[in-house]
Amino acid sequence: MADLKIKFNEMLAKRNGRPPLPTAVVHPCSEDALAGAVDAAKAGLIDPILVGPQDQIREVAAKANLDVASYKVVPTADAEESAAVSANLAGNGKASALMKGSLHTDQYMHAVLQRENRLRTDRLLSHCMLIAAPAYSRPIIVSDAAVNIAPDVDQKRDIVQNAIILALAIGVARPKVAVLAAIENVNSKMPATMDAAALAKMADRRQIVGGVVDGPLDLDIAVDAKAAQIKGVDTPVAGQADILIAPNIEAGNMMYKELTFMAGAQTAGVVMGARVPLILTSRADTAETRLFSCGLAVMFAEATAKDPSLLHPKAGA
Repeated sequence: MADLKIKFNEMLAKRNGRPPLPTAVVHPCSEDALAGAVDAAKAGLIDPILVGPQDQIREVAAKANLDVASYKVVPTADAEESAAVSANLAGNGKASALMKGSLHTDQYMHAVLQRENRLRTDRLLSHCMLIAAPAYSRPIIVSDAAVNIAPDVDQKRDIVQNAIILALAIGVARPKVAVLAAIENVNSKMPATMDAAALAKMADRRQIVGGVVDGPLDLDIAVDAKAAQIKGVDTPVAGQADILIAPNIEAGNMMYKELTFMAGAQTAGVVMGARVPLILTSRADTAETRLFSCGLAVMFAEATAKDPSLLHPKAGA
């Protein structure tokens, strides 16, 4: 059984007193949003900069019995300003990560995408959700569940590459990627299967590097080797998937929320492709999910600082 709590505790033990990551917490105006930041600070993961309406933050803290007196607060008028100010702090090097609080994802991401904040790279931004499901043997990354609505095949190439980079950074030596569709055969009437086949060929031609990519695969084949055997599908990804690539945001979002709310999975979410880790969770996510997400962001930031080549996997790797 996969367990993010165990991996999280292992990660804390390996940090060996490293300093916390300065993190702008964007509009932490709900109990879960503020508690997640406080818990991550107590765990030594982040040094939070609370960006939002000061009176509202203090009110939430008092109601939830959270001590935020020692944290810097940057006052703003509303969620939109909170996002803009936070992105500017990260772009100017005053914050090494951004953490979404109680605001809409589009407000959060809009600020990140503004060129004046200098957070964009040449890669597409995409969301990765690390999920530990009770019935699966290890944590698995699902992408994209929150940012890209209906990506085309070129955008999916970046989504796959971003997920591989994250997997490499958290210690998966050669990630196995399943590009999902409803069936395992290419069907011209089902665009998801066409995209999946193109992505698999892109990996063959080293347009995607650092992992093993196959598709189209339906979900049962990706996570169950017996299902692949029954269906006569021979692939190294069968039953071994480290990464699941959803065909669109609806599929990815429903998959991770079903696992979370109906199957008791533990989750941690970040956005890849920016100059700093972007911690992105749902407004309905628990403080524990926010804590795990901070841990994932810190793990990624520290791994890539130690080995910057992780950000740029080379052909043939």
